[in-house]
Amino acid sequence: MTQSAGQLFAAIREEGDGFAAQVPPEWAQGRTAYGGYSTALAYEAARRVSDDLPPLRSAQIAFVGPLAGDVTLRANVLRQGRNATWIAAEIEGEKGIGLTATFVFMRALESAYAFSSRPAPRDLVSLDQASHLPSHDERPTFTSNLELKFARPRLDEAEPSLTWYARLEDRDGLDPTTELLLLADALPPGVLGLGPVRAPMSSMMWQVNLLTDDPATRDGWFLLDSRADHARDGNSNQDMSVWDRDGRPLAAQMQSFALFG
Repeated sequence: MTQSAGQLFAAIREEGDGFAAQVPPEWAQGRTAYGGYSTALAYEAARRVSDDLPPLRSAQIAFVGPLAGDVTLRANVLRQGRNATWIAAEIEGEKGIGLTATFVFMRALESAYAFSSRPAPRDLVSLDQASHLPSHDERPTFTSNLELKFARPRLDEAEPSLTWYARLEDRDGLDPTTELLLLADALPPGVLGLGPVRAPMSSMMWQVNLLTDDPATRDGWFLLDSRADHARDGNSNQDMSVWDRDGRPLAAQMQSFALFG
């Protein structure tokens, strides 16, 4: 029987000097785990290291190699200061290390600065009017766990950007930050806004900065945006954002892709 993400993360267990977990086939993306799933696994290991961590503020993820089936999670505290804690995590599968991550947990501080200049796009189709992504054989396997809708009308001229609404089909039992990380990487590379690309693609590095201590959203719906600003010599760089259903900014991201063709 297929397990929900909440059940899979709840099943993580201590084993030796780390934790044992699973990457089931339904969370695959090509020959490896979907990046949001493996990142959420690493975060779950990191937050189990200490019982008194402040909220997650930032994560830097390196997608090193393929992960599938049974995997081992390890996490250790790099530094624990008065306000922030740095935790390193890694995931190892049968082919070796597949992911490394550094997480920064930081409590809120008093500050003279309070502003945000990351508004949601204005030319959105309302969630109720947005159309679902069509089902077809080329959709990555992991998307069967998600509900996805096009959030922007078709543009007259193609742009290297994508904007979708996304939520999990079954989100019961999930920590809100785990849920955000699980969904934040759901978009294809922004370059696909220019048209279909048949060549393989692979995420290499992913930086996620959380903009709130409370990443929950109404009814589970998030707004995701990905905009490529560079593609050359088999590499693409893109800026990414996540808002809640009401347009509140939740995360700012940057990701590097390898484009094999």
